[in-house]
Amino acid sequence: MDVGTEMYLQFLQGDESMLEKLVATYSDGLVAFAYCIVSDSAVAEDVVEDAFATLIVRRRHFSPKAKFKTYLYKIVRNKCLDYLRFHKKFVPLCDVENVLATNCTEESLEQSEMRQTVLNCLSQLPVQYRDVLQLSYLEGFSVDEICVVLRKSPKQVYNLLSRAKHSLKETLSKEGAIE
Repeated sequence: MDVGTEMYLQFLQGDESMLEKLVATYSDGLVAFAYCIVSDSAVAEDVVEDAFATLIVRRRHFSPKAKFKTYLYKIVRNKCLDYLRFHKKFVPLCDVENVLATNCTEESLEQSEMRQTVLNCLSQLPVQYRDVLQLSYLEGFSVDEICVVLRKSPKQVYNLLSRAKHSLKETLSKEGAIE
């Protein structure tokens, strides 16, 4: 049983402080993930808040056999898709660095420029490619976990990963970031 599952089960048993710990543990990654889908930091934060509200309201839908992190990312993804469906707008990804960047004061200018180039190239990819790359490389999800979040089969996830990496490589080559 993972740490998130343990904290959530303790919350369900009445320990209200565990919800605060869950929010502190997962909110940054969830906001970054949501931002990649909705392209608006305020909306991403609202979506994550809605996801945690869903955890409070729908207490019986979580199976302790599943990984809590995967369950939570699936809720956030569904909330983002609901938002996009309702607002019927698909805005290109931009300014991701503001959300994903941590303490950049010690990074060299070259690394910062390279990160910006990669983020710009990432923003040019289709949404499915961005999602699968972020879940795999930025969030460290396994293929099985990505299958749950994106509602795809393992074969589809492998294909998406392959195509996304190829597309990102081509885009980086066009930008002159790699040879």
